[in-house]
Amino acid sequence: MKILLLEDDIILQEIIEEFLVENNYEVESFFDGEKALDAISKHSYDMLLLDVNVPNIDGFEILSYLREIGNTTPAIYITSLASMDHLKKGFDLGADDYLKKPFELEELHARIEHIMRVYRLEEEIVFDGMRFIPKAHQIILEDNAKIDMRQKEAQVLEYFLRNEKKIISCDEIIENVWENEHIPTHATIRTYIKNLRKMFNKEYFENIKGEGYRFNII
Repeated sequence: MKILLLEDDIILQEIIEEFLVENNYEVESFFDGEKALDAISKHSYDMLLLDVNVPNIDGFEILSYLREIGNTTPAIYITSLASMDHLKKGFDLGADDYLKKPFELEELHARIEHIMRVYRLEEEIVFDGMRFIPKAHQIILEDNAKIDMRQKEAQVLEYFLRNEKKIISCDEIIENVWENEHIPTHATIRTYIKNLRKMFNKEYFENIKGEGYRFNII
């Protein structure tokens, strides 16, 4: 499980990161909100741990922007802002939990594990010798090598896997994967499928001319 940690107190950042790594999490830590947001736009994370008062872009702004663009990555605020107004604002913006400083590391661990269960981050779909973990946006190959994916790539692949051998149109993918978000074009859907094809040594996606695509496990 890959966690992004945004914390501008360097000592606390190191303490949290060391604790999480000891508990078998992969952690990328950031001091600056702008750099954290840039990393989120380029990489896939399973959870965000966000301080609020950080340089350049604060934690509230980051989550507000992410939720506006349809990024649903689970998020926990870890902050010294303890008022009820700040707590309410955090949840209104789409946070999954709000942890006030100071806190016990084991409490943080318990809250992460709870959210993992809620989001079913450990659920796997096994196909052709590979393990696909939808909520982690990750494929684990037979040799245990990992393929990290973007969130929408994972959601598109999950839809195909749950509808194996069914012909699926671009419109069906849009309707079932994008929900209330900005509607993509058919060209964008074709780009996602092209990117997914490049991840595999076999051709799983069959192009059915004029109708859509079919996912075949050979």
